[in-house]
Amino acid sequence: MDEQVSVKIQRLLDNIELVVYGKHEVVKLCVIGLLARGHILIEDVPGIGKTTIAQAIARSLDCSFNRIQFTSDMLPSDILGVSMLDPKNNTFEFRKGPIFASIVLADEINRTPPKTQSALLEAMSEFQISADGTTHALPQPFMVLATQNPIEHEGTYVLPESQLDRFSLRVEMGYPPAKDEIRIMRRRDPLKVIHDLKPVLTVPDILALQDCVGDIAVDDSVANYMLKIVQGTRSHEQVQLGASPRSSLSYFEVCQAKALVDGRDYVTPGDVKEMAVPVLSHRILVKSRGADLSIAPQERARVVREIVANTDVPV
Repeated sequence: MDEQVSVKIQRLLDNIELVVYGKHEVVKLCVIGLLARGHILIEDVPGIGKTTIAQAIARSLDCSFNRIQFTSDMLPSDILGVSMLDPKNNTFEFRKGPIFASIVLADEINRTPPKTQSALLEAMSEFQISADGTTHALPQPFMVLATQNPIEHEGTYVLPESQLDRFSLRVEMGYPPAKDEIRIMRRRDPLKVIHDLKPVLTVPDILALQDCVGDIAVDDSVANYMLKIVQGTRSHEQVQLGASPRSSLSYFEVCQAKALVDGRDYVTPGDVKEMAVPVLSHRILVKSRGADLSIAPQERARVVREIVANTDVPV
């Protein structure tokens, strides 16, 4: 592997961690999602740093960034854009919405109705949007970083399965270690640090790294191992809806990106095991055991871990 590739990836990781303390694995997952040309759902309780990590990633890349604060009264046109009449030429001109950025922070995505959430579907899967019969390409690279609070359900809408399936990775922040929380307390306000953060990678750098992901070798036995885990979600007795073929493709690319970030030019069974929960847990629908929706993410993750444990590892 080209040494410059590893240097650029490490530079990006280090830059993000100037703001996000004690969350190396979370930062790494976000970088993996970026290199795999995927989108990331950051899900955890309030005040844990979901928005901070999204802003740190955007600031570390020399590309466009927009933040969309999702609310219950938001319309699809507030995201995609709207055609407006130009009185001089008597023609309609399309005014681009905030979706037209390389990094889009969809903050509290579950606070907007499904009709508005659906405005993201085409953008996230095809990197384009359609408005008034015209297709508009989105900038490259393009990545949606969405946040949501899994505990509070009043005034929120459950993300539909079609929306969840378009997120390559679901990431939980978790509480920081005590020594890092002390650093956070002493720093007080992260906004100044985020504002002072300098970009370390350009758009050509990011696109070149994304192209490198496709060159990572995946042995047939490892690819079959991934597929068996995905198929396991479709036959598990507690799963109502298993992972889709889109999940298989995303799983494959994320494992390649993980190997690249780790400095290898091949995927190992260990990569497949480690990426199973972040890639698959939000893409399956577990049979309900009660009305408490807050346990759903943990239950999905438990089922995926059980499937991985019961799948033979290639030698």
